[in-house]
Amino acid sequence: MLRNSLLARIDLRGDALPEGPALRDLLPRADFDVAAALEKVRPICEDVHHRGDAALIDAAERFDGVRLDQVRVPAAALTRALEELDPAVRAALEESIRRARIVHREQRRATHTTQVVPGGTVTEKWVPVDRVGLYAPGGRSVYPSSVIMNVVPAQEAGVGSVALASPAQADFGGLPHPTILAACALLGVDEVYAAGGATAVAMFAYGTESCAPANMVTGPGNIWVAAAKRYFTGKIGIDAEAGPTEIAVLADDTADPVHVASDLISQAEHDPLAAAVLVTDSADLADAVEKELDPQLAATKHVDDRIVPALSGRQSAIVLVDGIDEGLRVVDAYGAEHLEIQTADAAAVADRVRNAGAIFIGPWAPVSLGDYAAGSNHVLPTGGCACHSSGLSVQSFLRGIHIVDYTRDALAEVAHHVVTLAEAEDLPAHGAAIKARFVGDEHVSRGWKVPESQ
Repeated sequence: MLRNSLLARIDLRGDALPEGPALRDLLPRADFDVAAALEKVRPICEDVHHRGDAALIDAAERFDGVRLDQVRVPAAALTRALEELDPAVRAALEESIRRARIVHREQRRATHTTQVVPGGTVTEKWVPVDRVGLYAPGGRSVYPSSVIMNVVPAQEAGVGSVALASPAQADFGGLPHPTILAACALLGVDEVYAAGGATAVAMFAYGTESCAPANMVTGPGNIWVAAAKRYFTGKIGIDAEAGPTEIAVLADDTADPVHVASDLISQAEHDPLAAAVLVTDSADLADAVEKELDPQLAATKHVDDRIVPALSGRQSAIVLVDGIDEGLRVVDAYGAEHLEIQTADAAAVADRVRNAGAIFIGPWAPVSLGDYAAGSNHVLPTGGCACHSSGLSVQSFLRGIHIVDYTRDALAEVAHHVVTLAEAEDLPAHGAAIKARFVGDEHVSRGWKVPESQ
């Protein structure tokens, strides 16, 4: 890997690309050691378990620099935040909510009954979890969009109890950021807590004097949030252990370097660990994108503390390949949270992608659109998890329950198979549970396998 500019270059041209893990090992990725963080969050979480609200108040003073009187946000603060919200921001949030509802409402699955045999049916019904705790980050930036992306699918799933936590802000008297509160008010979420990081996850997992425990916790956050989610896996449901955000752009010589550079920068401004990866078969495009970075960086914020560390970090690079086929193999191995396709016939190329959290097709669908107002969800798998996981959706908050309904005749017709399989697995009581229903019925018992010992 040679660093000729802000972005490293990884040249995969000429030789056959390796398969599977060998290819993944050649690609850039941020260091994100959740296991190491787990040991640090364990005492924090257990403090919340044993001391409840008092632990949350102490944590806010320690981590956020503000002493709280109470953890739950008063209803009046939510109302005031919405009343004082910039009208333009309110209009943008309302449009984002409207579009998200359009998309997520269509995701709700209907109860479906399948007749397996005459008299035998299996019905799958979808039931929402009873209560969810949602997390909205509040560190380097304020993310009312994350409030929308978590609340809307939970509401459209029919979750009856929705609570949200976001870190206390010293600048706002210990309340979460007012734009977060205003977004909650727009969505009708009136149960909001000033709690951040691992303490917020612990609050939802264990419950406190102020907050009832939740069945599930979702929402993006830093490594401490991810570690707390891992700590409580099995006790509560989680969406994912979200890592640093990432963008991959698969582009050829038809792509506009101004667009590509701006999209890489836009993702890098999230965090110093944010990943920005360009995969291209055009060395000319790679050169042009590099040239575009300096003038665009000169015109934006967060350059020294976020963007430059992100673009120059080991997690970001330009990857050169021989062609689009090879580029597709690279982006599938990478499994990006956000994947832009900026090539000729971009829709057809996108159709061949197997691993991505979300795919953005062509020059007029940048990741920024998906972050706010495409209608899609921006809570997506990171760190290569797109090869096995999906983004947040209505389905995330639903449980499928099978309902089995057989008549006597339908059970009799398959009873000998059940008994045979039970005995093959050396579970005779399973077979006996079938036989008990047909004592004296020779027509049914003729098909049962009788062990040689009898």
